[in-house]
Amino acid sequence: MAPLARSPYTGASRRLVIAFDIGTTYSGVSYSILTPGEIPEIYPVTRFPHQEHVGGNCKIPTVIYYDKRGKARAIGIDDLEDFDPDEVENWTKVQWFKMHLRPKSSATSDAADQITPLPPNKTVIDIFVDFMKYLYASTCTYIQETFPNQLNFLVSMDRNNAIDFILTHPNGWGGWQQAQMRQVAVRAKLVPDTDAGRARIRFVTEGEASLHLCIQRGLMTPEMERGEGVLIVDAGGGTIDISAYSRNLTANKKNTFEEIAAAQCFFQGSIYVTNRARRFIENRLNGSKFQDNIEYIVNAFDKKSKLRFRDKPVYVPANSPEKDAKLGMGNGSLRLGNEDVAAFFKPSIDCIVNAVKKQRRTAKKTISTVFLVGGFAASDWLYNQIEISMKSLGVKFFRPDSNVNKAVADGGVSYFIDHSVTARVSKYACGVRCSLRYDPDDQEHRQRSSQVFRDEEGYRVPNSFDIILPKDTKVSETKEFRESYYRTSTDRDDFGYVESSLLCYKGSSPHPRWTDVDAGSYSTLCKVVDNGQLINTSRYVSNGGYYIVEYDVVLAFGLTELAAQFAWEENGVEKRCPAKIAYDIQ
Repeated sequence: MAPLARSPYTGASRRLVIAFDIGTTYSGVSYSILTPGEIPEIYPVTRFPHQEHVGGNCKIPTVIYYDKRGKARAIGIDDLEDFDPDEVENWTKVQWFKMHLRPKSSATSDAADQITPLPPNKTVIDIFVDFMKYLYASTCTYIQETFPNQLNFLVSMDRNNAIDFILTHPNGWGGWQQAQMRQVAVRAKLVPDTDAGRARIRFVTEGEASLHLCIQRGLMTPEMERGEGVLIVDAGGGTIDISAYSRNLTANKKNTFEEIAAAQCFFQGSIYVTNRARRFIENRLNGSKFQDNIEYIVNAFDKKSKLRFRDKPVYVPANSPEKDAKLGMGNGSLRLGNEDVAAFFKPSIDCIVNAVKKQRRTAKKTISTVFLVGGFAASDWLYNQIEISMKSLGVKFFRPDSNVNKAVADGGVSYFIDHSVTARVSKYACGVRCSLRYDPDDQEHRQRSSQVFRDEEGYRVPNSFDIILPKDTKVSETKEFRESYYRTSTDRDDFGYVESSLLCYKGSSPHPRWTDVDAGSYSTLCKVVDNGQLINTSRYVSNGGYYIVEYDVVLAFGLTELAAQFAWEENGVEKRCPAKIAYDIQ
């Protein structure tokens, strides 16, 4: 299929779109200048200050070096060979810091033990701010150097609030991580700390960005053209993101896709292969004369040997002339057996194969095509082992060229311009905890009789889970979900601040009903907070001697981030006000 043919930009004025792909191991930036009447083009940033050796590569290492005072001294550089050794002696290398922003759940607890700790007196947000500042400054410099005849372009765009930023993130990240990343963008001076400024920060999952990139590059099979499902396996440094889509054949817009299964995210990216290698190497060399060489060997395996593995022994540079046949040391390298190295990869390979099988079982359409993308996809061993399983499933399996694997940021810009995905599938059930009017004919109510309480409206049963959005529901971007609620109080001022906690249920029950059953599977997704308008809708119930406020919570789940409103009726007309989404600290 030919690459995507875009329509001219229809906006009233010029805008600049910049997408940041801050990956666990490598990062990149892409941008597009939107001019009314012209067809948008997407460009990667391929030059970075003090990165002359990159040579046109569109990604740089996600690495920062801090001095002992906590100042960032080198960014985007993996080694310091061009710096004065005396100067860098007390610098601290920070890498893989993105993983510290992951959701804190039991599913990610194993990952925590394998992530390098943050330096003293630095939070993950501090480090993200320093890195994002560097990426933004590099992007501005690159654009100015690339378009020298438009020296005032960036100043004009910034002054007119005409720069939109897209931040990509793993499938498993949610609203809390998005809120943290938005705060990073504010602190990095990308946008002002205002509602309008924060609204110029948008998010897209790495899986969805990869789909946009595949569409943009014309990577469409005949099966995809017919509306069958395609699975995007984004194998990155930290995570494996699994996303399933199919083309909407009834949409007016040709290249419109819908999610057909809930996206998944696993902490089995390439850094975990390196960590398994590290444990193996440490067990072999600890206590030997090569103990001080372990860090050098692990780094050499991570940067070179890992992606070159081809089912034969691997000889990893060891930076030592010493020999020891029993330890596998000789000729300046450490010999690792092919079976040992294959074992480092096996959990990641098994994870991908099992995830593909599960997605094919649960997807709402037949999945006949799988694309393997991301930096980890460069491993021939990973690709070949997965290909064997895909052939047995009768699935067409492709690995696009390296330019696709290094350009998630391109897909982020394409998401903003082309907006090809119009429906997404809910990963879990969402709702609120509430009380129900006691029904003596309901057996479950009778079983909870000891919990029954009385309020102004009568007897009620607590801890009911009122589901607003069921799990595995396909949600279009325009579809709203709403539920009606009320609050009562003898003091009207209690309605000056109204909030509803939105819960998510991640357990196995297909019909969760009570929040105190399988309680560990419930967690607070966010709080939907009123801006002070609902108090004006309250009314006094004279025969009960209390005030009541009645309202609807209106939620939009089909976007790449949650949106909420409060709604009420006033003189027969529905009124609405925006709700603030607040996230608890994780």
